[in-house]
Amino acid sequence: MGKKRSGGGLSTTQQAAKFLGVSMLAGTVMAGLALPAVGALGLAAKGTVEEFDEIPANLKTPPLSQRTTILDADGGEIAKVYSRDRTVVELKDISPHMRKAIVAIEDARFYEHGAIDLKGVLRALNKNAQDGGVSEGASTLTQQYVKNVFVEEAGDDPEKVAEATQQTVGRKIRELKYAIQVEKELGKERILQNYLNITFFGQQAYGVEAASQRYFSKHAKDLTLEESALLAGLVQSPSRFDPVNDPREATLRRNTVLQRMAEVRHITQAQADASKKKPLGLNVSRPKNGCITAVDGAGFFCDYVRKVFLTDPAFGKTPEERAQRWHRGGLTIRTTLDPRAQKSVQKAVKNGVNASDEVATAVTLVEPGTGKIVGMGQSRPYGFGENQTQINLSVDQRMGGGAGYQPGSTFKPIVAAAALERGTKPSQSYPSPYKMPYPSPVQTCDGSWSDTASVENENPSEVGPYGMREATAKSVNTYFVQLISDIGVCPVTTLADKMGVKRADGKKIDQVPSITLGTQEMSPLTMANAYATFANRGVYCTPVAIESITTADGKSFKVPQTSCKRAMSEKTADTVNTLLRGVVEDGTGKEAGLSGRASAGKTGTTDFRYAAWFVGYTPNLAGAVWVGDPKHQRKMVNITIGGRTWGKVFGGQVPGPIWREAMSGALAGKPAPGFVTVPVDDPHKDRPDRGDEDNKPGRGGNGGRGDKPWPDLTIPPDLIGGEDGGIDDIGGIGDIGGWNGGWNPGVGRGRR
Repeated sequence: MGKKRSGGGLSTTQQAAKFLGVSMLAGTVMAGLALPAVGALGLAAKGTVEEFDEIPANLKTPPLSQRTTILDADGGEIAKVYSRDRTVVELKDISPHMRKAIVAIEDARFYEHGAIDLKGVLRALNKNAQDGGVSEGASTLTQQYVKNVFVEEAGDDPEKVAEATQQTVGRKIRELKYAIQVEKELGKERILQNYLNITFFGQQAYGVEAASQRYFSKHAKDLTLEESALLAGLVQSPSRFDPVNDPREATLRRNTVLQRMAEVRHITQAQADASKKKPLGLNVSRPKNGCITAVDGAGFFCDYVRKVFLTDPAFGKTPEERAQRWHRGGLTIRTTLDPRAQKSVQKAVKNGVNASDEVATAVTLVEPGTGKIVGMGQSRPYGFGENQTQINLSVDQRMGGGAGYQPGSTFKPIVAAAALERGTKPSQSYPSPYKMPYPSPVQTCDGSWSDTASVENENPSEVGPYGMREATAKSVNTYFVQLISDIGVCPVTTLADKMGVKRADGKKIDQVPSITLGTQEMSPLTMANAYATFANRGVYCTPVAIESITTADGKSFKVPQTSCKRAMSEKTADTVNTLLRGVVEDGTGKEAGLSGRASAGKTGTTDFRYAAWFVGYTPNLAGAVWVGDPKHQRKMVNITIGGRTWGKVFGGQVPGPIWREAMSGALAGKPAPGFVTVPVDDPHKDRPDRGDEDNKPGRGGNGGRGDKPWPDLTIPPDLIGGEDGGIDDIGGIGDIGGWNGGWNPGVGRGRR
């Protein structure tokens, strides 16, 4: 009596006391099973029995979290995303070897006992009494399944996971009661199926199908005896017996399972011995989770799809509900991404800008009339490493993008459209001097605004008067400053809103006349979709990325459709299309023009050269290309991009060719419709030509200092051309000449 065992164990008296205490749990269990033994427990067990009775009768089983598959428009896989990598399969799609192995090692009497294995309970009670706590569980497969349900319900919440797995009598009682219910409602085969689908097998694999793919790159139905024994052995301790990190321990554990299968006569001893001698035979597939694994550079589009799901009330009333649904997964999401267009975008990006360049590029393609985003890519890949980023340079800040980038002169067509909507004729002429102050005041939606800053054109040769067509083709700043001064700011911002044009940071466009020069930061997606409105003859359609969603059980999920509304008249859109065709035919965007199909577009550079753009379209596809420093620190002057050094970067130089290549590939094999064009009068079409950006001869003349040059008070006298169109400045290289003089050719060198 009172003598301790060797090795510091409990005395016989202590063992008896512990055994009596833990026996109360057994009595409670028996009470739940309507067995008479509880009477012997008396008042000591009363509270426990009442607690048992108060547990809700129905176990709420949340849907198992599974992987979500994101597909392109043709059904090709873009990426798989999941919080837990799991694919639920039916029992018939699980190898018989696997079923026998898991039963043998985890619950050999599974088909003989009910929810609770009383022999196992007594064995565990004795062991726990000896150890002084709840160190062994006697858990049946049914009980383990119930515990895993609690863990699944806890999700990624550490506190809830700890609560679901804590070794306490209270949790055990709750687990036992639910096990009774599950046995009654589901039956053995369904319990086994659910267990094999919910259990964690290590290496981020939940459920036997994901585990089979992870370790052997095959379906669970094709598992061999040895492979099944290996996976069954992992359940007890996935980290300890991980075959990837510790093949020796994994082999010992696998052989333990094989021997147990022989002992319970699931296989013969000869089969067990032969299988023990075989290697593990791993064929590991590394986890491929998330948008970082997306094909063809579609990681940013993949992430955009995720953001759409998490922010659109169509997928859940609250952010929490949407997040829970996304993490639960099991969805098949078919998107609008055209695989041919996406490949073309990535090729154009790669050929235009290197990932390691000081600046980056982003390209987005949108289908007019449907709002479908068919291509989205950028030069800095999706990821966490050097020259990688998770900022989607194509979209607004709330959708995973940055604060946006000034679109420069690509905003001018919106100003032109607003003026046309108010009755301004495309023949409207303005003096358009080389340099001028902003007219003041300029009417806004909420009053007036005075802007005394000055604006100048890119080149001294850009001196009016101009009509709208030539001013658009040459992107004459002073023309558009005068245009917005006439119509006011409010019509421009009102039309911009109708076209879905907004700042990337979510704020409203400032009511200032400088917006005519594209001073408000915007995203490539916004600009591409705005120009799609021109292509669609004035009808704006909201951008969409998701075509359909199917749940794991095959049900269709309702997804938002594009919403289209008229933003401007057909005549206005057709006029803008005519104006912008001139840009790619003989204006600043000639290097972007497409061969064999009608195209239109506009170049853009920002005031301080932090960005250059080309935004353009055909009747059936619109696209925007931005090139610049996302941090707005590196100016694009004396810079190397894509292996080529530039003194200054213009919209038609780097962005233009990228746009042309991306669009050409995306449109290959597709119809080539034309635009509906309208006559656009140029009031100055018969005046002397001042040369163009290709150094072709312009018409200088006898203007010289002795004749009156075209009215422009800002041109200094020493820039006025020499007689007979000599190569002395105006009338000569790139400048204006004396237009009241003769018509002898000079050398023109105007540029944008």
